[in-house]
Amino acid sequence: MRLPDFPWDSLAGAAALAREHPGGIVDLSVGTPVDPTPDVVQQALREASDAPGYPQTWGTPDLREAVAAWYARRRGVPDLDPDGVLPTIGSKELVAWLPTLLELGAGDVVAHPRVAYPTYDVGARIAGATPLPADGTAQLGPARVSLLWLNTPSNPTGRVLGTPHLAKVVAWARARGVVVASDECYAELGWEGEWADQPVPSILDPEVCGGSHEGLLSVYSLSKQSNLAGYRAAFVAGDPALVQRLLAVRKHAGMIVPWPVQRAMKAALDDDAHVAEQKERYRRRRDVLAPALREAGFVIDHSEAGLYLWATADEPALTSVDRLARAGILVAPGTFYGPGGARHVRVALTASDERIAAAAQRLSGGDASTSR
Repeated sequence: MRLPDFPWDSLAGAAALAREHPGGIVDLSVGTPVDPTPDVVQQALREASDAPGYPQTWGTPDLREAVAAWYARRRGVPDLDPDGVLPTIGSKELVAWLPTLLELGAGDVVAHPRVAYPTYDVGARIAGATPLPADGTAQLGPARVSLLWLNTPSNPTGRVLGTPHLAKVVAWARARGVVVASDECYAELGWEGEWADQPVPSILDPEVCGGSHEGLLSVYSLSKQSNLAGYRAAFVAGDPALVQRLLAVRKHAGMIVPWPVQRAMKAALDDDAHVAEQKERYRRRRDVLAPALREAGFVIDHSEAGLYLWATADEPALTSVDRLARAGILVAPGTFYGPGGARHVRVALTASDERIAAAAQRLSGGDASTSR
């Protein structure tokens, strides 16, 4: 098994250049939350800190019920069976290990979007399966696809797949016995068009799946909506039979979410107020950063949801990275997400109000102008 180099390690030079700016670096390269973990979550963690025994791999029944209630309340999924819920140690580990947990290997194909989070590709390689980038089922041809990854809203592009699109994918997959896993961890962060005032659709929505979750998995993280990246708090939900297959392996492997984190997850899922508050923070930052990028000569594509602005100055991605680094702004090149990102950069909203304002001032002031 040969894995690619970890992409962010290659940003060391650009990061060093950005740090030389007199006003300091504005790091918009990684989508790591910077705002406080909500008090209601911190309190739940403290109250569960006396945890001498082993926690349940499957999660406590009340946690799984809280997940099901959240899907009903926030995602338009009224009939999720709590037996089809499994807490995970963050969503990245589930993305990386899902092909292995499903016992895929040589001869199996794992399809994923062409411009995509690199861990979909890595997870296929870990299992010994073949990763296949494709933006539609027509591009898959005769490939023997065993697992199809969707990512909506997308990281990095912010694109949302609508209900009709998702329904067509589900019908295609069921006709061929393909498992569909939908990475939906930015679903609470819709900004534009119809997603500004209604939930981003889930693969488990009855209008998508016809009321049956057979062959479907929704992957979700609380890192973004609840500032829980440091807790590694996430879950997968959907087909109870698939979840039981994952659970059987995870029991043997000791892949268990710690008890205090399970308690914190339930508290986060039960409280919608902090989610609305955090979304408003990101909205303000987006409203500051997006026009400044445009003023500096960038075009923002998609980005109707999620934590990023997918921007292009119609030049090689690394050229944009270096030019922004000279202005003290560090971003991720689109090449991290596949050849389809060769002329884009991903700009995160996850910095403090002060740092976002500093970035906007540098962009608007011509520090990162595309004029040459």
